[in-house]
Amino acid sequence: EKLHFRKVLFKYDSHKFQKRGYLTTANASSSFQNGENYDHICELASSSLRFGPGSTMEVGYDLASLKARRILLFVDPHVAKLPPFENVLCSIDQHVPKSYELDIYDQIRVEPDNESFQHANSYTTNQTTKHGHYDAIVALGGGSTIDTAKAANLYSCYPPNNFYDYVNPPLGKGLPVPGPLTPLIAIPTTAGTGSETTGVAIFDDTPTKSKTGIAHRRLKATLGIVDPDNIRSLTPSVAKYSGIDVLCHAMESYTAIPYNRRPSGKPPSPILRPAYQGSNPISDVWSIHALKECTEYLPRVVENLHSDEEARSKMCLAASSAGMGFGNAGVHLCHGMSYAVA
Repeated sequence: EKLHFRKVLFKYDSHKFQKRGYLTTANASSSFQNGENYDHICELASSSLRFGPGSTMEVGYDLASLKARRILLFVDPHVAKLPPFENVLCSIDQHVPKSYELDIYDQIRVEPDNESFQHANSYTTNQTTKHGHYDAIVALGGGSTIDTAKAANLYSCYPPNNFYDYVNPPLGKGLPVPGPLTPLIAIPTTAGTGSETTGVAIFDDTPTKSKTGIAHRRLKATLGIVDPDNIRSLTPSVAKYSGIDVLCHAMESYTAIPYNRRPSGKPPSPILRPAYQGSNPISDVWSIHALKECTEYLPRVVENLHSDEEARSKMCLAASSAGMGFGNAGVHLCHGMSYAVA
């Protein structure tokens, strides 16, 4: 059934702001006086986005602009048989100087685990050791492909002593990313995860039978290219369940604990502020937008995925919008419950 939303006006009003759970200047000062260590600062970190049918064909221009000579392309093995892959190769060949070197990694695992991450990390690190650092990385696929590329980018740029050094606590140390990473261009082929906008890379940890990840703002893609044509080949079932992922991202981020009530309080440095900082006025805008788009266009994209260009476009953008929402606010119960299933 369709969801019904009341009209939301994003207009500052002190009383409504406090009811939503966000502290205003007046009661922020009182919290300090009471000795509460709440964090009164929120921030939005997201990738640059390019959106529109056929935008995949522009990736070659971006690589040329980066003066990329050595390029690493991560691609889902199934996507490698579809038109988006040929479009990427064609664009690179047309616009990048002919002296370029292109390596392709297609051993992507759907729902990555610690072993698949480590395999991709080893491949990228070995290639870097033998031939030098890549000038750019392209990830073509769903969230599994993009998250694998994020992790490999990090581990090849700043190899840790142990795989779990960057992994979120309590499984890992949760060390911050030490510095800038190789430019990453993410091209999603599903309308679900929003990974092209977020600074998280999620995987299953098989030794502990749990789901965890790596989270830091520097993991996010330099550019996300959101092309509705890339989801044309999805089955209705995949379109439906990836669309429900968008819906859950938006609902959970909007209803998360407010950033200024986060139990961990204010970090000693901005670099240590968690990527999932809690619901906040900035993320709310994107989350509500995604919820409204899902209400209208998710049923349409499931019913007429191939012919309804408007619905495809709206759901692709809704996925990115929800990514900007939950990528800065976080998720909670639905995703926590899903870990037991995954």
